[in-house]
Amino acid sequence: MRIYFDYNATAPPAPDVIAAMADALERHYGNPSSVHAFGQAAKAQVDEARQAVAALIDADPGDVVLTSGGTEADNLALRGAAEAAEPSGRRRLITTGIEHEAVLRTAAALERRGWTIVALPVGQRGILDPAVLAAAMTPDTAIVSVMHANNEVGTIQPIAELAAIAHAQQAVFHTDAVQSVGKIPVSVKTLGVDLLSLSGHKFAGPKGIGALWIRRGVRLVAQMTGGRQERNRRAGTENVPAIVGLGVAATLARRTLADAAPRVAALRDQLEQAILSSVPGTAVNGDPARRVPNTTNISFQGLEAESLLIALDLEGVAVSTGSACSSGTLEPSHVLQAMGLAGGRARSSLRFSLGPHTSAEDIAAVVAMLPRLVTKLRQLGRTAAALR
Repeated sequence: MRIYFDYNATAPPAPDVIAAMADALERHYGNPSSVHAFGQAAKAQVDEARQAVAALIDADPGDVVLTSGGTEADNLALRGAAEAAEPSGRRRLITTGIEHEAVLRTAAALERRGWTIVALPVGQRGILDPAVLAAAMTPDTAIVSVMHANNEVGTIQPIAELAAIAHAQQAVFHTDAVQSVGKIPVSVKTLGVDLLSLSGHKFAGPKGIGALWIRRGVRLVAQMTGGRQERNRRAGTENVPAIVGLGVAATLARRTLADAAPRVAALRDQLEQAILSSVPGTAVNGDPARRVPNTTNISFQGLEAESLLIALDLEGVAVSTGSACSSGTLEPSHVLQAMGLAGGRARSSLRFSLGPHTSAEDIAAVVAMLPRLVTKLRQLGRTAAALR
């Protein structure tokens, strides 16, 4: 038995994506910058994929820059906007403590360059209060970066309201939408943002491909220099097969989103309610309503999440934890800590992220095994504590 509940880490590529990429490798191998027929055929493939990505986020294709993934898109957004803003003397960036490390570590790099970085609190539901952002805005704030949906707890931020607050101070607003694009409707026009990052492998596309949408007129300095690809915004020969795969995944997501999201949400709720009712000492982390439909983050009192993750893996079930092993030390999730959850609860939390292939049978199988596994691990924990 193999059950996959880790779609937020990566989604399996759709069969149509795999087929399209194989076809691109075999038949569209020309360099898109070449003027001959082979190159122009490849360029047509890239243009078609760009249009599909733009359609998914309600954008103009000319404003979509293709990147190697969400991390590069975040880096291009923040570093590019920062470098463009520096001549004005404005060197203040506001973000939150629950951002992906692609944003937090890029912000830290800017801090080493003399920028002031402010990480705002989000509260126990994991949502930034617009009033908190409004109070933090200053005339020297150049950039605000707040993720659309959180990768660990799934909470959705009030991006349109936050962007309006940033714009009132003439700040550029960036949102990391890696965990929302393909899962919920996303419109750059409705959100009112200036920069939006996305990644293909989160919605059944290939790894190693993503995009940054840049509102027309927003000043951004290219971070990869060389050729004139992507309208001088991102140099480097285009990865045509991956771009084609991204385009197919975007088309599939746009076509199936209306039906897929409610189905997955119903399965997520079924899983969540069954765990809470059958396993004592459990609680859901984050806002129970304002979140993407496929994600639940649950704490299991009295055990280390890492041990439950491994136990589930041995049973054929893939889940994840926000904790990370570094030099033999288990660190609690920075997201849950930023939400104000105690270290013990942060260390005992697992993320279950579902997807199009998740079935009711998958839910039933996991719900059937969890009480046994949790009881066993809690007993082992108590025994170990008594022996110390």
